[in-house]
Amino acid sequence: MRIGIAGIAIESSTFSPHRTTVDDFRITRGDDLLARYAFLDADVEWVPLLHAVSLPGGAVTEQTYAALSEEIYARLRSCGPLDGLFFDIHGAMSVVGRVDVEADLIEGIRAIIGPDVLVSASMDLHGNVSHRLARALDLITCYRKAPHTDAWDTRERAVRNLVTRLRDGGKPLKAWVQVPVLLPGEKTSTRIEPARGVYAMVDEVEALPGVLDAAIWVGYAWADEPRCQAAIVVTGDDRSVIEAQAARLAQAYWDARHDFAFVAPTGSLGECVAQALASDARPFFISDSGDNPTAGGAGDTSWSLHELLGMPEVLERTTIYAQIVDPAATAAAVRAGVGNRVEVSVGGHIDSGPCGPVPLDAVVEAVDADDPVAGTAVVLGVGGLKVIVTERRKPYHLESDFLALGLSPRTADLVIVKIGYLEPELYDLAADWLLALTPGGVDQDLLRLGHRGIERPMFPFDPDMPSPSFVPVSIW
Repeated sequence: MRIGIAGIAIESSTFSPHRTTVDDFRITRGDDLLARYAFLDADVEWVPLLHAVSLPGGAVTEQTYAALSEEIYARLRSCGPLDGLFFDIHGAMSVVGRVDVEADLIEGIRAIIGPDVLVSASMDLHGNVSHRLARALDLITCYRKAPHTDAWDTRERAVRNLVTRLRDGGKPLKAWVQVPVLLPGEKTSTRIEPARGVYAMVDEVEALPGVLDAAIWVGYAWADEPRCQAAIVVTGDDRSVIEAQAARLAQAYWDARHDFAFVAPTGSLGECVAQALASDARPFFISDSGDNPTAGGAGDTSWSLHELLGMPEVLERTTIYAQIVDPAATAAAVRAGVGNRVEVSVGGHIDSGPCGPVPLDAVVEAVDADDPVAGTAVVLGVGGLKVIVTERRKPYHLESDFLALGLSPRTADLVIVKIGYLEPELYDLAADWLLALTPGGVDQDLLRLGHRGIERPMFPFDPDMPSPSFVPVSIW
């Protein structure tokens, strides 16, 4: 049994002016690609093709997509016959000039390997599943938790299902249906209801006779394409069961649409800061959600930094701001050296819509020249405000990210992070937490972003739309 491994994985905001290039991707091939997966069956001959993964960002350039996809195609043409393919993707990649690029990619692969090779896809639940994509795949599954603590469990399930069906099952049936709801991940976290209860139904459905797998996709809210909406796929061998269960899951998601709420209390940045300062909880975390780089934000939106610099009460406290990308400002800080003053204009070079570059007269408090993600990272201090500025985009999800720069989030008053819902380690670290509804390429206020390419009617854009009837499409 020979199974290939390939995929291109990124989440791309079409509302961000950032453009993702080859340099933004971590590309693995050969033994390095096989080492990515600790669960591969030793009785299978695994054929590593190419996998590319990037931090979420703006749309991928066509040249970048062409380079990556053409290498996958070339390797497929030369690798010999395959019995199966593990397709490891995110599902929310956007490419400039395209509207359903994961379907484009798998259809290009199908043109080479033919219709009989079994293909199993693992996806993020914030991916999008068009009919084209569902039709071109044989097996498809996605995460069941947000935050994504089950990401590797999902990949292992996709591979296990593929190997099992190759050995004794053959091609299953799929029941696919979309749900005209488009919500941000911060409103659909499985930490709270109703998402917790809706996603609990997935395990119930999967356990039914005649069902192999069930999956609910929230969709990706910050791309403006027709495929961007919730979707359900139930896979198995009993057509009547999988169709009925796909309709049941779709109806449950639709029925809960008005109940989805932000995973934390929200407010403007000013409101969140005022509430944090009035609280005794320390450290108090605030999500600067509109420029979250792990959702596709440019990472250099400077609006929040500008606002914080105008708040004396913030400058008087120990406040950590993580982070803003600006390679020129980072280089200037390195030249100035630790302990010296530097005058720079920070951020607003990529995404200048909310605010342009912000003048900063600061003391260089730390330099880390060897950050594997950020490249070089520096801390610029203005009173008690410690601003992390990086050479490259980087999310700050771990306590170790801060400790590497000599910063202690545990003893800070405020920690303001470009993030949506807090990742697990920060969630456990925070004594309290608020979600600030700030501007940027992944603005949580979807109505002010200006979607024009999504299918309408769509909730919440059309709150009074009639209830749809969910009739799953069977694909085999």
